[in-house]
Amino acid sequence: MAINLNKDTVYRSAKAESKNRMINDGGGLYLQITTQNHKRWYFVYTFESKRKKLSIRVYPAVTLETAREKAREARESVAKGVDPAETKAQVKKAKKQASTNEKLIEAGLPVVDSFEYVCRQWLADTAHTVRDITQQKKFRRFELYVFPVIGRMPIVAVKSPDVFAIVRPLIIKNQLETAHRVRSDISAAFAYAIAHGFTDYDPAQAVGAQIPAQKVTHNAAITDPKEVGQLLRDIGNYQGTFVVQTALRLSPYLFQRPGEIRQMEWKDVDLAAREWRYFVTKTEVKHIVPLSRQAVEILESIKPLTGAGQYVFPSSRGDGRPMSDGTVRTSLKSLGYEKDVMSAHGFRTTASTLLNEQGWSPDAIERQLCHMPRDQVRAAYNRAQYLDERRRMMQSWADYLDGLKTGATIVPFRKIG
Repeated sequence: MAINLNKDTVYRSAKAESKNRMINDGGGLYLQITTQNHKRWYFVYTFESKRKKLSIRVYPAVTLETAREKAREARESVAKGVDPAETKAQVKKAKKQASTNEKLIEAGLPVVDSFEYVCRQWLADTAHTVRDITQQKKFRRFELYVFPVIGRMPIVAVKSPDVFAIVRPLIIKNQLETAHRVRSDISAAFAYAIAHGFTDYDPAQAVGAQIPAQKVTHNAAITDPKEVGQLLRDIGNYQGTFVVQTALRLSPYLFQRPGEIRQMEWKDVDLAAREWRYFVTKTEVKHIVPLSRQAVEILESIKPLTGAGQYVFPSSRGDGRPMSDGTVRTSLKSLGYEKDVMSAHGFRTTASTLLNEQGWSPDAIERQLCHMPRDQVRAAYNRAQYLDERRRMMQSWADYLDGLKTGATIVPFRKIG
C-alpha cells in the first residue's frame, strides 16, 4: 500500500474547483477541498464490508505530519478489528458526558448513569405504586445509607462487596430489619436498571444471604385481667401533663394504633354521634371508631384545653404538631412498665385477647382493630356490617375496664348473639 504520496506544498497550493475534490496521500488518507476552498483531512477505509470515512479535522490546523500519524493509528485499529469511527464517537461521547457530569456535580446533582442517577429515575417512575409515606421512608434510607457510599459510582461498576459495605455497619449494630430493607431497596433499583438497559446484573442479590434473619418480636402486652386492673389504676395515678394523662387514659378504651391516637384531630371526632372517623394511612381505609360513654367523657374533659386547635393531643412545644411519638410509651415506663412488660401498642393485644375470650365476633374485633380486607368494596361492606355490633362491643369493653379498675370480680363470659 503506497503511503505519503505528496509533499506539503501540494496540499498548500491546491485550489478550489467547480466541484469538491479529494487529493490522495496514500494509505487511505485524503485531503478534501470544497468549492469554498475549505480543506479537511479524511481517512477512508473499509470495515466489515462497508466503505467508511473518518474526519481528521481541517488543514492546515492539522498538519500533514499529524494527519499521516492519525491515519496510521486508524489503519492499525482497522487491522485489529476496531472501527476507528466508533472509537472516535465513544471518546466524543465520554468527553461530553464528563463535561455534563462536571456541571451536575457543581449543581449538587447525580452524574449520568451513576447509581444515584438511575435510582432516582426508578423512584420517580414507581412513586405512583406506593403510599407517599412509604416512598418518603424509602428515599430517606437511600439518602442515609446508600447514596453516600455508591451514589456517584457508575451503576455498571457497583459490585456485591460495595453493597455489602453498605449493610455491614447495620448488621454490626444489630439493625437487621433496616439492613434487609436497604438491601431489598437496592435490589429493586437494580431490577429497574436491568430492565432499562443500564446494567446486566444485580449485585445486591448475593448480599441477602449474608444478613442474619430478623427475629420477630411482638409488642409486649398485659392480658391477665387482674394485672390489667392494676395497670388501669396506675394510669389513673399518672402525674404527667394533662394532655399526656388524657392520651394515656383514652388508649385502653380505644385500642387503636398509638400513632393514630396521638394524631387524632378534632375535625374527625363527633362527640354527639359518639364516633371518631378518620383515614388510616397504614391500611388506606376510612375507619369508624365507636366511642363509649367513658371515651366521650375523657374527650370532653380535654376539649376546653385543646378543642380550638387541630389536634386533640398537641405537642407541648406549641409548634402545631401532635404529641410526639413515644410519649405514651415513656409515660408507661415512668409508671414502672418496661417495654418488655407493656407497650403502647400492647393495648391492642390486650383488647383483642380479652374480647375474643369474652366471645365477641372475631370479625368485629378485627374490624375494630382496623385489620381491613385489601379489597376496598369488601372493606366498606364489612365496616358497615359490623358497626352496630362494634358499638355494643366498645361500650361493653369500657364497662369491663371500669370494673377491672375498681377491683370488681369480673367473670369472663361467652357473648351470645
